[in-house]
Amino acid sequence: MRQPLIAGNWKMNGSRADNKTLLDGIKAGIGEVNNAEVAVCVPYVYLADVQQQLDGTPIAWGAQNLSTEAKGAFTGEISAAMLLDFGCKFVIVGHSERRSLYGEDDQLVAEKFEVARQAGLSPILCIGETLEEREQGITEQVVARQIDAVIAHAGVAALADGVIAYEPVWAIGTGKTASPEQAQDVHAFIRGQISRQDPAVAEGLRIQYGGSMNAGNAAELLAKPDIDGGLIGGASLKAEDFLTICKAAGQE
Repeated sequence: MRQPLIAGNWKMNGSRADNKTLLDGIKAGIGEVNNAEVAVCVPYVYLADVQQQLDGTPIAWGAQNLSTEAKGAFTGEISAAMLLDFGCKFVIVGHSERRSLYGEDDQLVAEKFEVARQAGLSPILCIGETLEEREQGITEQVVARQIDAVIAHAGVAALADGVIAYEPVWAIGTGKTASPEQAQDVHAFIRGQISRQDPAVAEGLRIQYGGSMNAGNAAELLAKPDIDGGLIGGASLKAEDFLTICKAAGQE
């Protein structure tokens, strides 16, 4: 059985005071979470605080991006080794906002995935289609292309060291959510695509749902056989909501 992973993506939100309150709330309720793995992916500048506050707890932490470079004259970039210095376990790569707002293409995302993996981080690979692509009926082609870029660069076995997060871009921050059936269909397709090359990797791979999962819809989504957790945006900024999702994952 795949252990569900609930990972909060704080995006560019938070303050030292607010983060402490949020993490104190999550820590207070984490003992009621069974079976699910829990993590928070936070802005770089808060990694030291988060490491101090979560060290020794069951909650892992990570970053939202990294550089493909190890070190050097790359102003504003953060390396995998720097993330490891602060105890990170996870790093998000290829989030739809990085792809759409900052021009990260499939090849760059594949390189980031492999750099993270080689460093010993667990990359959370985000894939998914826009509203236009869904309306064109090419969802499967889009997610297959995004997965194939990573496989071509790193090999299918590399996926075993990471996590995939399916994020229908049209359901992020829009108030829209893919139905549990729509989400399950794409998750099953993703697993099937990988299974054609390595059934064992596909069977063990955790595929999160990243399309506005919240306290109200989490249980129904997580009940689907190929949905192995969630990459949580807005709901990860409220301890009660985040814990509700974590508890729902632990019940599956």
